Amino acid sequence: MSSVVSHQRVLSGMRPTGKLHLGHYHGVIKNWIKLQHEYECFLFAADWHALTTHYDDPSLIEQATWDMVIDWLAAGINPGSATLFIQSKVPEHAELHLLLSMMTPLGWLERVPSYKDQQEKLKEKDLATYGFLGYPLLQSADILIYRAGLVPVGADQVAHVEMTRELARRFNHLYGREPGYEEAIDAAIKKMGKKAAKLYTSLRKKYQEKGDDEALETAKALVGDQQNIPLSDKERLFGSLEGGGKVILPEPQALLTESAKMPGLDGAKMSKSYNNTISLREEPEEVERKIRTMPTDPARVRLTDPGDPQKCPVWQLHQVYSDEKTRVWIQEGCKSAGIGCLECKKPVINAIQEELAPIRQRAVEYEKDPELVKSIVLEGCDQAREEAKHTLEEVKSAMGLSYR
Repeated sequence: MSSVVSHQRVLSGMRPTGKLHLGHYHGVIKNWIKLQHEYECFLFAADWHALTTHYDDPSLIEQATWDMVIDWLAAGINPGSATLFIQSKVPEHAELHLLLSMMTPLGWLERVPSYKDQQEKLKEKDLATYGFLGYPLLQSADILIYRAGLVPVGADQVAHVEMTRELARRFNHLYGREPGYEEAIDAAIKKMGKKAAKLYTSLRKKYQEKGDDEALETAKALVGDQQNIPLSDKERLFGSLEGGGKVILPEPQALLTESAKMPGLDGAKMSKSYNNTISLREEPEEVERKIRTMPTDPARVRLTDPGDPQKCPVWQLHQVYSDEKTRVWIQEGCKSAGIGCLECKKPVINAIQEELAPIRQRAVEYEKDPELVKSIVLEGCDQAREEAKHTLEEVKSAMGLSYR
């Protein structure tokens, strides 16, 4: 795949932690459902990443992976619109990780913000392993092996995409200058035709001498629009713009997603580790029980005591599920003691039941037919591996490892 069209490809993954909950759905899955109709999406179960923190107890990973994939499908991820696969079934991820490790400065890995954060959060685990130190590099390999142009992330993960961009830039600088590179660039410029060639040269000069980002973007668009030159020449022209070599690994962009922090049953962020979740396959009776027993404003001891929605975890769920009219009713009713806490919870219960009903129904169908789920994933693995092989062949050739 050419970097010319890589911006149409999205790569995203999730660690297999088992059945998903509403936090996963609102934080990640709903965004994937939207993206699958706008881009070429590669979505994967990151089982190797699960091993970085659970290497001492991997027994749950396989079942957790199948449970997670069923929830993806039940929630609305369409295998006809997105490629679904399992990381470890595409060994090219590991091979690219190894090759990139040869040229990745150690300091780049040690400065990743999440490296020390995770060690602090998971003090009970022995994370003094090469796998844990190298997991950001494996994440970069996950992106670069598909030459994905876009990676959907929250603001806290932008630093990782930036590291991936630096790795791609370093790789292209080290290995993108094939023998006769300058002559190949001159020949590629001539193929553009006199007018386009003159404009390209002028824009490249503006960017390289004055740092004009607008000139860079215009030049990239100009190269992308060329119909009569081969992709290999387009790659050289892209690389030449920024003074590097041929673009073998395109630099991905962070596709910033809205930070949808789904509140849990206790008001904290919904997370299995806090035991405050509602799963996507939660039975209706259990959904109702969990919400009916949610804590509310401590000031409302009796029905006649007024309360403050801002101090009530249920109000956070209304922010997600209720319309403006309902929220006004809640605010007024709570502060005046005009409604009780169970009345307040009823619209949330109804909204969550309505949201989960079709997901639960589709999940049952997939649970009944595990072979269908496996065949979907197997086909996705084959498609992913085909793409990964192409990238790896070009990477190995650039590094002098093709042995032809």
